[in-house]
Amino acid sequence: MSTSPAPAGPLPGRPDVQVIDICANLAHSAFADDRADVIATAHAQGVVAMVVPGACLASTRQAMALAAAQPGRLFATAGIHPHAVAEAGQNDVAALGSLLHDPQVVAVGECGLDYHWPEPPTATQRALFAAQLEGAADLGVPLFLHEREAHADFMAILKPLRHRFPGGVVHCFSSGPAALSAYLDLGLYVGITGWICDERRGQELRALVRHIPASRLLVESDAPYLTPRDLPRAPRRNVPAATLHVLRVLAGHRGEQPEALAPQLLRNTMACFPKLARGITEHQAGLWLPP
Repeated sequence: MSTSPAPAGPLPGRPDVQVIDICANLAHSAFADDRADVIATAHAQGVVAMVVPGACLASTRQAMALAAAQPGRLFATAGIHPHAVAEAGQNDVAALGSLLHDPQVVAVGECGLDYHWPEPPTATQRALFAAQLEGAADLGVPLFLHEREAHADFMAILKPLRHRFPGGVVHCFSSGPAALSAYLDLGLYVGITGWICDERRGQELRALVRHIPASRLLVESDAPYLTPRDLPRAPRRNVPAATLHVLRVLAGHRGEQPEALAPQLLRNTMACFPKLARGITEHQAGLWLPP
């Protein structure tokens, strides 16, 4: 059976640099008035796909509806964010577990721990994080993880269960070298956001990204949050198209060219999220992955 050869270069009208935004909070009310335009603009500029994370049961269902409307371009995750655990319960965890079988849902999460703010209580966060991992273990879906100022407790819950998941990503990484080493040792991917563009808070991250293997990097906007501060006339609302800028800044701090790094990041994203890879393969024959 013959197969068509891979294209030798980008198709006419397609950007030379393409990325997948692994975290675009498109269900957020900030996009209520122009969501379709935001998605179309990002895609036209080279953001070939976007993952819309679920932060609670309701937003997970919104993310799934968005993904179902644009197969191969939008995907969803199913989870309870640590900021939302106070309103969630075991019934929500059970309901989320059933959603993980949907072909548009590429990961369990966004789940984890966030101790930056005093609420929700840390004990409640730990209980719901553990419950989500237990509920999704052995289902063959990767992890979409959130950790902020909670590394020790996060590892205590995650590490014993990590072998029951095929992989995953610590999204919006902003921790130090010890946390980075621990996550890499667990075989996780590391998501880089516009945090790296912040001259106030991103200095440590800028130094660390040189030590992350290229095969373990992913990029994301985290829109509408974390607008890159170094964008000219940086708007208050971040958008998925800014992922391309994050890529350029990341490549610069690694001493690489964006055009050389981008194909590796595409491969990483599809390796991390197999259902996303299948969806893109089915619906986007024009995706360019140079050898």
